[in-house]
Amino acid sequence: MSIKSDRWIRRMAQDHGMIEPFEAGQVRASGDSRMVSYGTSSYGYDVRCSSEFKIFTNINSAVVDPKAFDESSFVDVEADVCIIPPNSFALARTVEYFRIPREVLTVCLGKSTYARCGIIVNVTPLEPEWEGHVTLEFSNTTPLPAKIYANEGVAQMLFFGADDVCEVSYRDRAGKYMGQQGVTLPKA
Repeated sequence: MSIKSDRWIRRMAQDHGMIEPFEAGQVRASGDSRMVSYGTSSYGYDVRCSSEFKIFTNINSAVVDPKAFDESSFVDVEADVCIIPPNSFALARTVEYFRIPREVLTVCLGKSTYARCGIIVNVTPLEPEWEGHVTLEFSNTTPLPAKIYANEGVAQMLFFGADDVCEVSYRDRAGKYMGQQGVTLPKA
């Protein structure tokens, strides 16, 4: 396996629709504005968080069960800023829609701006031939409320090219999260 460069990312996004919408360069704050960067980097792509959030709450004293998740454990919020309660989490989705090539595995890591504040971004790998909006999980590991900013960079996608093409892709096995739109909750 080898990591893919900015040139490869631009070519795949522009010629094959791998990332939509796509930013060919790195978008950074200008002037007095402060913004967490997004777009193509040297060996990855920094994704943005949409303004659609699901904030975890336990007002119903539910048990978190990945096989029977209770949707009432979340409060839906549409906003430019999401406040995550202390020691809690929120779900969101990327602005970008991904179409992963068959010979590629994509791994997501949180941006240092958030990690240094105790906010952890978790995403499972994007498997070969998976497509959709990526559901992002933000864990607030601090004893204080934490902010997440919509339409700014939150995590970096790294693309790894395989030496051999996989025998069975996510599309081939009809994975349950294929083509997801919006913030997607666990499916049993």
